[in-house]
Amino acid sequence: MTALNQLYPQPLWQWFEQICAIPHPSKHEQALSNHIQQWAKGKGLSVVEDKVGNLIIRKPATPGMENRKIVVLQAHIDMVPQKNADKVHDFEKDPIEAYVDGEWVKAKGTTLGSDNGIGMASALAVLASDDIKHGPLEVLLTIDEEAGMTGAFGLEAGYLDAEILINTDSEQEGEIYMGCAGGVDAQISVPLSWQAPELSNQSFKLTLSGIKGGHSGVNIHLGRGNANKLLARFLFKYSDELALELVDFTGGSLRNAIPREASISFMLPAENVDALKQAISDFQAVVRAELAIADPSMLLTLASIDAPAKVMGEDAQNCLIDFLHACPNGVMRMSDEVAGVTETSLNVGVINTEQESVEILCLIRSLIDSGRDEVQGMLNALANLAGASIEFSGAYPGWKPDNSSPVMAIVRDTYNDIYKKDPTIMVIHAGLECGLFKEPYPTMDMVSIGPTIRYPHSPDEMVNIETVGQYWQLLLAVLERIPEKA
Repeated sequence: MTALNQLYPQPLWQWFEQICAIPHPSKHEQALSNHIQQWAKGKGLSVVEDKVGNLIIRKPATPGMENRKIVVLQAHIDMVPQKNADKVHDFEKDPIEAYVDGEWVKAKGTTLGSDNGIGMASALAVLASDDIKHGPLEVLLTIDEEAGMTGAFGLEAGYLDAEILINTDSEQEGEIYMGCAGGVDAQISVPLSWQAPELSNQSFKLTLSGIKGGHSGVNIHLGRGNANKLLARFLFKYSDELALELVDFTGGSLRNAIPREASISFMLPAENVDALKQAISDFQAVVRAELAIADPSMLLTLASIDAPAKVMGEDAQNCLIDFLHACPNGVMRMSDEVAGVTETSLNVGVINTEQESVEILCLIRSLIDSGRDEVQGMLNALANLAGASIEFSGAYPGWKPDNSSPVMAIVRDTYNDIYKKDPTIMVIHAGLECGLFKEPYPTMDMVSIGPTIRYPHSPDEMVNIETVGQYWQLLLAVLERIPEKA
C-alpha cells in the first residue's frame, strides 16, 4: 500500500500525515495547535496565538523578494467529526486512518479532514521549505471554523500585516473562488408533554441510514436525502394509521452536514406490527425510487427495545410531526447572477429529544441578506404556528465578489500560463471565512483555491491526489508572482 508521505508533493503530504495523527475535531484543536507551535518555534519562526486561539506564524521573504507585498496563507485547524454507525472511533483520541485508494486519499469509516487539512498542510509545507520563492509570509490558522467560525469571528485588527489573503479552503481544482454565502443558525424548541404508555403496546426503534449526507453548502443542490426529513415524512404518513406513540426522535450531528442517519423510538398496538413492517417496506421502496439517482441506498431498520416509562402526549406528538414535515429543507432558490450556484438554502441538521422539548438545529445559508431574512421569516412563522420558540445566532456575512481583485487576476493568469486553459471564476454557496476577515481587514485582497475534495463532512470524504499536486504547483507559482509593494 502506498504511504501518504510518498505522494507528490511530499512536503505537503508529510504534513497531512502528521495532521491526521493528531486528533483535531472542532472545539478540540489544542493538541494540534500545540504541535504546530512547538514545531514553528523550533524552526525559529515567529508564532502568536491570539485571544481566541488562532495561530499567526510569520516567515521572512526569501533573498531578493523582501519588497514583495505581504501574503497571508489561511486555513482552519479543525475538522468535521463524522463516522459510519459501525465504526468505533473517538475523534478526541483516535487518529484518522487515511489511506490511498487509486486516485484518491480516503479515511476508514470517518471523515478524512482534507477539509481543511490539505490547505493547512500546504501552508505549513511552505513554512518548512528552504527553497520555495516567496515574499514576506504570514500563515493564519483559525479555530472552530466548522462549528461556528469562532476563530474568524474573534480575529481582531492589528494581528495581520498582509495586503493579500489566499484562503485554501476551496474544494474544486480549476476553480477560483472570489465570493461565498453568509449564514445563520436557527435553534427551534418544540415543547413536549408526556403521558403514561399503554402497557400492552410493543416498543421499537426505527433507524434510517444508508444515505450519503455531505456538506450542506457544497452538496445541498444535489437532491440527496435528509435523514431527519425522511423520518418526519414517514411519521406524517403512518403515525395515525398505525397508532404510534412516539418516545424519541434523534437525527444528525452537525448543523452544516446533511444528516445521514436518524432514528425514532415508539410504541404501537401489537396488532399493528405487521402493518408497520409493511409500511416500512413500502416507504423504503418509494424513497429509493424517488432518490434512485441522487441517493439510492436508504435503509430502514426495525429493532425491538425495552418498554419506555413514558410516551409523548398526543397533541405534542402531532405538533412535532407536523412541524418537522412542514419545515422547509434544501435549496430555497438558485442564484440569478451566478449560474449553477445555490443562492439560499436551509439544512435541518440536528434533532434531539430532551425532557421538555425537541431541539432542532438548522443552518440557513444565502448569498444575499434578503434571502437569509426570508428563510428566517419562514421558520419564525412556522414556529409561531407550532407554539415553538426559535432563536437565531452565529450570523456571519457573505464574501461579496470583487471582479477587479488584483490577486484573483494573478491566480487566473498564473493558472492559464501553467495549464494553458482558463480556470472558472466562482462564487461558492458554502461559507468561507473571508467574509468575516473583511470586518477587521476591509482592504485586504482575497482569493480562495484548493484541490478537488468530494463529499466533505461525511465518511465518504476523499481528496484527489493529482489535484493536490496541481493546487501545490499553482500556489507556489502565485507566491512567486506576488508584486512589489507600491
